[in-house]
Amino acid sequence: MVQYHQTCNSSNNLLSHHGSFGQEEPTSLQTQPSLRSIPSLTSELQLQQHQFPTAHHQCIATLKGQSSYTSSLFLAGKFLLTGSSDKEIRLWRRNDLKPLNQKLTGNVVTAGQGAVKSLVVSADKLFSAHQDHKIRVWKIYSDKAEKQKLTHLATLPKLSDHVRNCLNPKNHVQVRRHKKCIWVQHVDTVSALALSTDESHLYSVSWDRTLKIWRTTDFKCLESVANAHDDAINAVALSTHGHVYTGSADKKIKVWRKGLGQKKHSLVATLERHKSGVNALALSADGSVLYSGACDRSILVWEKDDGSWMLAVGALKGHTKSILCLAVVSNLVCSGSADKTVRIWTGVERSYSCLAVLEGHTGPVKCLTMAKDHSNTSDAASSFLLYSSSLDCDTKIWQILTVYSV
Repeated sequence: MVQYHQTCNSSNNLLSHHGSFGQEEPTSLQTQPSLRSIPSLTSELQLQQHQFPTAHHQCIATLKGQSSYTSSLFLAGKFLLTGSSDKEIRLWRRNDLKPLNQKLTGNVVTAGQGAVKSLVVSADKLFSAHQDHKIRVWKIYSDKAEKQKLTHLATLPKLSDHVRNCLNPKNHVQVRRHKKCIWVQHVDTVSALALSTDESHLYSVSWDRTLKIWRTTDFKCLESVANAHDDAINAVALSTHGHVYTGSADKKIKVWRKGLGQKKHSLVATLERHKSGVNALALSADGSVLYSGACDRSILVWEKDDGSWMLAVGALKGHTKSILCLAVVSNLVCSGSADKTVRIWTGVERSYSCLAVLEGHTGPVKCLTMAKDHSNTSDAASSFLLYSSSLDCDTKIWQILTVYSV
């Protein structure tokens, strides 16, 4: 295993879900009682009815290039992007794994205050969500030596949009009992970002309970759904069919959609089966299955019924503490938990198997990202690279090999 050592700051200064710098984040880390009303999709009877692959895994590297824990991860082709709890964004070359004790090189920029909560890439642009209520846009470019760099392009909302909306009192909305702001700005931590399928629109959610939609060409805010939830919004996921899913500390998942000919998104469904705050959402590639993770230790599996609405068909149970992050690639579902482990699941016809439990982190696993490893795949086996980051300040790279018996 390749390791890169660097002293890590204390990870006790977690971020409050109400957005105050330096306070604790009890919502996502405090575990609640597990769901008893939802059937498990991993029962022995169900597992006997299907043939599942076996999984082999190993940690092939541990990256320790940051002085604080990683709060966001994103894979963009040959690059891994990491955002830290202390305003750093790093761009790493994924094929630059060096021998033991040699330092990994990564382009580093710092911006704002507090954590970088989410990262997404569209073409040569990087969008980053920050604890200081801002969204920042960066240009990714290569110099003559083929070294990638990040340069700042814009901060959202742009100053021109801010000034334009400030002048009209109608553009001011109530956000707290005694506080108003213009509708284009977030007033609390921007917790998650997602891109539309064609990458023409950026969706942002915040602990200020709003959902906002931005145009990626000129960075203009097109729409803001105020009071989308009753508490902080922690996660957002977009389907290829145009549905927008938001998960909140109010225990609800809401489904939004902009109908044909409509200018604004409207609420089309509210999914209420969790008994605690929703921390993470992930969708299957075709958008037919939604996975949600919460403080109740379970991952709920939602599937579309005949009426195209999502129904909770069961739960994936095995983690002993809060679910903090989820990722879906191919037929695998990955979950990171406050119990310091990552679990790999796969499912067939509403029956799921936990293929592997990845142990090695010494703190809660806060973010995950995963991709197929095309360099190591055969007809009988599939290889994946999983990146996990924890409050222990480590980012681990795991190789997962799934094999079907002949």
